[in-house]
Amino acid sequence: MKPPLLLLHGALASEKQLKPLARQLAAAFDVRTFSFSGHGGQPLDGPAFSIAGFAGEVLRFLDAQSWEAAHVFGYSMGGYAALLAATQAPTRFCSITTLGTTFGWSPVTAAQATAFLDAEKMREKVPQFAAHLEELHAPTPLPALLQATAALMRGLGDAPPLTQANLSTLEVPVQVLVGELDTTAGVDTSQQFANYLPRAAFEIIMNTPHPLEKVNPDLLASRVAQFTRQATAGPR
Repeated sequence: MKPPLLLLHGALASEKQLKPLARQLAAAFDVRTFSFSGHGGQPLDGPAFSIAGFAGEVLRFLDAQSWEAAHVFGYSMGGYAALLAATQAPTRFCSITTLGTTFGWSPVTAAQATAFLDAEKMREKVPQFAAHLEELHAPTPLPALLQATAALMRGLGDAPPLTQANLSTLEVPVQVLVGELDTTAGVDTSQQFANYLPRAAFEIIMNTPHPLEKVNPDLLASRVAQFTRQATAGPR
């Protein structure tokens, strides 16, 4: 029986973002994906559209698959949601790999992250990207999605739920990956938060920026597979 592996997408994306990675890992794992609320055609439910809501969706998805525990890969926001879910129900997670996850939230970083989340500005400056988002997330209107995402990020900035206190007690094996050129997540902050985790591995992927499509797909698949095998084998 193949070990279960759940792949979680980033903000303003959908499970489609993860299909190439899922194909690469399908031979060795029972790979599943889903789109968070408000993404990829899923209804945008205001109260559920929060990082706490997304963490709850991760746990409910595990329940729906009848998975007692699973390995999880989370890109960017997906990694944050996975870790938050793990602080609430650690026995449901065999391992977690994050890539490009922003950990160092504050009002300042939230303001920077939300500066471009305006539909009119986006349509004016990057019309093709705006059109892509409208098609990807239909029928959710783009302004509503961007406003909800901005509110989510401001909430993270005002009261970040992942802290040194709760991460330092998380006994789930966690692999923190960050691109050398990732100015969104930040190498130093990623390493700082990895150091809080008692069973963490940390790696900088050289010459790599934040966007998932810029990450070497073979390298990423190998890192996820290798870490899950190590986590399943247990500490030596």
